[in-house]
Amino acid sequence: MSGKIITTLLSAVAAAALMNVAAAEAQAPAALTGTVSSAQEGNMEGVIVTAKKAGSTMSISVVSDDKGRYAFPADRLEAGRYTIRIRAVGYNAPGRPAADVAAGKTATVDLKLAKTDNIAPQLTSAEWMASMPGTDDQKAFLQDCVGCHTLVRPLSSGFTAADFMKIIPRMGTYAPGSQPQRPQMLLPGPRGNRGQFQPTKDDEGPGAATSGSPLAKAANYLASVNLSKGDNYSYKLQPFPRPKGRATHVIYTTYDLNRPEAMPHDVVFHQGKVYYTDFGSQYVGELDPKTGKLTDHEIPVLKPEQPRGVLELKPDPEGNLWASMMYQGGIARLNTKTGKVDTFKVPDKWQGPNTQESMVSPEHWTVDGYVWTNNQEDHSILRVNVKTGEWENLGVLKDPKGRSINGYDIPTDKDNNLFLLEFGGTKIGKIDAKTKKLTTWDPDLPHARPRRGHFDTNGNLVYAEYGSNAVGVFDTKKESITEWQMQTKWQMPYDALANKKGDIYTGSMLSDRVVRLNPKTAEQIVYLLPSSTNIRRVDWDEGGQALWVGSNHGNSIVKMEPLD
Repeated sequence: MSGKIITTLLSAVAAAALMNVAAAEAQAPAALTGTVSSAQEGNMEGVIVTAKKAGSTMSISVVSDDKGRYAFPADRLEAGRYTIRIRAVGYNAPGRPAADVAAGKTATVDLKLAKTDNIAPQLTSAEWMASMPGTDDQKAFLQDCVGCHTLVRPLSSGFTAADFMKIIPRMGTYAPGSQPQRPQMLLPGPRGNRGQFQPTKDDEGPGAATSGSPLAKAANYLASVNLSKGDNYSYKLQPFPRPKGRATHVIYTTYDLNRPEAMPHDVVFHQGKVYYTDFGSQYVGELDPKTGKLTDHEIPVLKPEQPRGVLELKPDPEGNLWASMMYQGGIARLNTKTGKVDTFKVPDKWQGPNTQESMVSPEHWTVDGYVWTNNQEDHSILRVNVKTGEWENLGVLKDPKGRSINGYDIPTDKDNNLFLLEFGGTKIGKIDAKTKKLTTWDPDLPHARPRRGHFDTNGNLVYAEYGSNAVGVFDTKKESITEWQMQTKWQMPYDALANKKGDIYTGSMLSDRVVRLNPKTAEQIVYLLPSSTNIRRVDWDEGGQALWVGSNHGNSIVKMEPLD
């Protein structure tokens, strides 16, 4: 398709700019500083150092530079006793490093790291995927296993192929807002087994694991790469490189959440506060980033028999926040001034055993009065009139070529036209809000699986391609698509956005990494987060020049501030 560009070129960073940044950092006063080193490497670049004050729910993280030096700015650490931890695959910090920080003084703690003989627990799911033998096609099904847990669980197990023949189908019966310690079962129905491996007659009986079915192939593959045949892996575990250069010029703030089961899915910086949807419970949480104070706004239960949890979160023109209620069969509106929550339940005639409102788009509802949502049970598109409460079901539309699209994310443009990203396929679609006609386009990269995205200031749709390990920009005027593949293997971008400077940011459910892409030069800066962080939505704060993400598995919210 003409007008499309695919590129993986990387641009060199100007040395003068780096020197200026390094000089500025060196001159800035520090509350806590030191050098990170090891016997194997000497001074170590790219080690994340985290300091957390005793009794606090907030921690600050910085990254060591090319001389192994780390420094916490004086305005980031108040006086007190701090515990220190590090992140560097292959290493541990012996003992329990700590520091006493006093006002107006610089504390110094040098960290001498010790090599570990077991890196398996430190690997991200992406590093596991890159390490395991086999083809990308063999491993591809594991991309959909990281929603509830990392790959450490199955790969460190001793389960045999026969065991996995039972485990894999059972995993598909859990709602996506499940946790290993807190599973939620789907009701029987069209989506009562979300997995792609539906057992057949060939998958029954003692010899099922040798049947050659898709389920048997997946079970045998997992049993070939875990610890079912011995105490050691038959392949070399390959960690990704640590951050270097500009990827070390960053400060992170991590906020612990008050409920240990909280699963922050979408995180939105809105009117000076940070809000998040809880993927496993009926809450929209509110965080004051200055004080760390947390407030829970309860979302009513509409269907008690169904799994709990809320997915997408978006602001509307009036300052309210809207949330999609997943298996509860509706959408909710939070008045951020009063805390009042209103719900809009999908009419009973369109409800089924697995009705699932995964997305909601209120950002331009004042144009014509409609808020959009979707139903993943049958892939229908719905909208509700905010003033009257009346619903309309557009069903599954077809384009002039007779093609339909199973839309996942559904962002809207300034005219409240609906765009659809086909996570279960490859296409991008548009539904005209007035004519209700569908148009579709195809990215060039195969297995694209467009997932989530946002419109930039030029009216173009910036989005993530989960299946092709890329991000794309759909030019709505030229109707052309530009794609950039990620330099990090198995990054599998979930969401993508562009800030006003034009930089594109995307996160990952697999790699604990955020990628910053310059679309003009194709330069990619890959930032490693301080701890295991299953990232879903990404959100940018223009005023604070910071990226906000939730750790869906880690019960926390992370603020990332690039320093250059």
